[in-house]
Amino acid sequence: EVKLLESGGGLVQAGGSLRLSCTASGLRFDGHAMGWFRQAPGKEREGVSCITRSGGRTWYVDSVKGRFTMSRDNNKNTLYLQMNSLKPEDTAMYYCAACISIANMIEVASDWHDWGQGTQVTVSS
Repeated sequence: EVKLLESGGGLVQAGGSLRLSCTASGLRFDGHAMGWFRQAPGKEREGVSCITRSGGRTWYVDSVKGRFTMSRDNNKNTLYLQMNSLKPEDTAMYYCAACISIANMIEVASDWHDWGQGTQVTVSS
């Protein structure tokens, strides 16, 4: 059984920083490109970032480029998302999942069906 545990969210003022973590179990972690996704109330899920299996390459949605940095530690089965210069529009529930990056879009891998409970990020203005 695949389990994903996201953590690190919270309430922060605009301009602040947070570091999200996602720890996975029940899968060969280094066998998947992994990504961060977010969903705000009333909005569709958005792919935020995606990292290759080895961690050697990352992709980001334009709105977070230069502010967010994604990394992974395959020895710990853990993803990270360092979020700096946070904006109110970054407010959302953040989830991790297997990802693909096509034509500057970050999507959930087609064969991926496992989700954690997410971690809430709230940025006040």
